[in-house]
Amino acid sequence: MIWVGHDTPLGRILLVGDGTAIARLDWPGTAPDPTWTEDPNAFAEARRQIDAYWNDGHSAFDLPLRPKGTPFQRRVWHALQAIPPGQTVSYAHIAAAICQPRGTQAVGQANGANPIPILIPCHRVVAADGSLGGFSGDLSDKRRLLAHERAPHQTDTPRLI
Repeated sequence: MIWVGHDTPLGRILLVGDGTAIARLDWPGTAPDPTWTEDPNAFAEARRQIDAYWNDGHSAFDLPLRPKGTPFQRRVWHALQAIPPGQTVSYAHIAAAICQPRGTQAVGQANGANPIPILIPCHRVVAADGSLGGFSGDLSDKRRLLAHERAPHQTDTPRLI
């Protein structure tokens, strides 16, 4: 695997993959695996699209991605990619979209296991009441991503259950 670091408003992220497709995006503060090879020229198009996203907030990503996961997780992650920038959907919405209407909790687990956050926009999934719900990164990063996209969500709604 090769990797490159890239500075964003959230901090320095790591893009990791085979040089063609991205297999993971690691949050700031994550150290690269010592078996990976750093390539400062890797994933130039991904870095360009990430910069465009941060410049306008509504750029969609069109990149070769190769996340590793179960078939169910990959179906969830594919559905996440259909959520347009600036919009949010519920876990139940994603469960229905993949024909698993009783799979809301499993969708939440797959969402949290997303190895390529931001590019596979797991931050656009919120609880049914509009609250943020879980996230693979820090909830403050989810808030920043949604605010950057001007996406609707409620950050302070208490969960009763």
